[in-house]
Amino acid sequence: MACLIKPLLLLPLSFWVYSTFLHDLWHTQNSSLTASIIGGCRGGYGGSNARGGWWELASENSGVSAMHMFIFPNTDKAIMFDGIVFGKSQIQLPPTRILGRKIKTTADLWAHAVEFDIESAAIRPLKILTDTWASAGGLSANGTFVLSGGRSDGQRTLRYLSGCGTCDWKEFPGALAGKRWYSTQQILPDGSFIVVGGRQMFNYEYVPNNGVSSKKNYQLPFLHETTDPEENNLYPFVFLSTDGNLFIFANNRSILLNPTINKIICEFPILPGGSRNYPSSAMSALLPIKLHDPNPNVIKAEVLICGGAKHEAANLASKGIFVDALKDCGRIDITNPSATWQKVMMPSPRVMGDMLLLPTGDVLMINGAKKGIAGWDFADDPNMTPVLYEPENRKTQQFTELTTTTISRMCHSTSAVLPDGKIIVAGSNPNYNYNFTNVKYPTELQIEKFYPPYLDPLLVLDRPFIISNFRGKTINYGQNFVIEFKLKKLEVSLVHLKVTMYAPPFTTHGFSMGQRILELAMEKLINVGPENFQVSVMAPPTATIAPPSYYLVFVVHSGVPSPGVWVQIR
Repeated sequence: MACLIKPLLLLPLSFWVYSTFLHDLWHTQNSSLTASIIGGCRGGYGGSNARGGWWELASENSGVSAMHMFIFPNTDKAIMFDGIVFGKSQIQLPPTRILGRKIKTTADLWAHAVEFDIESAAIRPLKILTDTWASAGGLSANGTFVLSGGRSDGQRTLRYLSGCGTCDWKEFPGALAGKRWYSTQQILPDGSFIVVGGRQMFNYEYVPNNGVSSKKNYQLPFLHETTDPEENNLYPFVFLSTDGNLFIFANNRSILLNPTINKIICEFPILPGGSRNYPSSAMSALLPIKLHDPNPNVIKAEVLICGGAKHEAANLASKGIFVDALKDCGRIDITNPSATWQKVMMPSPRVMGDMLLLPTGDVLMINGAKKGIAGWDFADDPNMTPVLYEPENRKTQQFTELTTTTISRMCHSTSAVLPDGKIIVAGSNPNYNYNFTNVKYPTELQIEKFYPPYLDPLLVLDRPFIISNFRGKTINYGQNFVIEFKLKKLEVSLVHLKVTMYAPPFTTHGFSMGQRILELAMEKLINVGPENFQVSVMAPPTATIAPPSYYLVFVVHSGVPSPGVWVQIR
């Protein structure tokens, strides 16, 4: 069954050879990775198969359960938080930050948000006054993080956090028109945000300016139609398509919503097999947007959804019966009105996993379980094996299982792509409050870093390093700009090169909101010195393709990405 069009027009290098240059290059460019390898991957921690990636324990104690996570541009900082109702955490608020908090019990003296230094593992506690449990968020055009909703007194609250070393949350209770608990936030081409859904909220709204209150909810009956007794349409998957419309997926159905006229203009076929949204919690991402054609009629946009749970899984989990999670993936071209879902099968079932877009354009699936659904004590059999999915590999095996971790990451786990190409992995609190004893899956505060296969030391000679510094500069839409990089090669061909531009997401409850990656059009490559090259690329043409904000730019050579550099586009 094809998309049903509404009566409205669509808008338009041996393993260790210690030669001097390799030793110097590796220590200079990636000293932490060298230490990990020389140390035997921490005595075999997480395995030592570099070609399948490997694991490193980054911190023993995150202070708080990382139910929500995002990274700040230009700071090497990750923000992690849970909800203020989860009791005594593992890090206290400084006395100066207890002011303004209603102290009812000693638990109120403990922080529920932290700033984590990605390089040093230092932790700075942050103060939140309203409940952020199951909130939504995204990075704004100016680099401020905007967080909407949550539970209880946080349902209608907007919060703002800047990336300075002393900044803390600013909160505006009552700023939202609807009670946004388990809703989804997406940045729009004009830099504003839309917030969709939530518990018993069959509508959406547009986030007002800082300090202003929203006055209007826009009804979306589609959300009412896709709910069920277990509410399997929470945290709907929302993506900004390349035509300016919003793809919204809830439970097993999806639509295109025109946010300019607030009308549904297309309904896609049902994705069969089960439920895909919280608490059935599949993974989803918008696949890489390719900008190689200078004058395309349509810039293709594809959505991938993997895993989830059978419709009856929630009811059975409540009785202590954990059925296998879903193993299938559905992929669809959301710019094709006649598109249908194309099915492929993962190596193993997965629910509550995270789906991350890597700098190469491949997809990483990580965390979660093989049985049950999201929620406290509602899942079993942790899926500890990451999987790599290659969207462009149509001829051979698209899925590759990578090195297994030793830490279970169940409900309330998070992960994020770091500027150096590693993956930070944290969280797991499948219990009420901070429960470390007498439970099958204790609350987890250890932070790991996963090194994807492209960081294999045998590939070091293919790893570029960007010299260009874009800090304080702005890239304009459609602008031609030059990226200078170093590479231990005498010659480099455009055939083996690509430049990607990545919008880091806000991740919670198995969904990475605002995640987006683009493959930029390359126009010229020149050698400007010994092992120094310049590639000329074209910025995304419009804000519809890349909403204004901060992005990580990577140069990828023969499948090996450089560390990323931050750019701001507007």
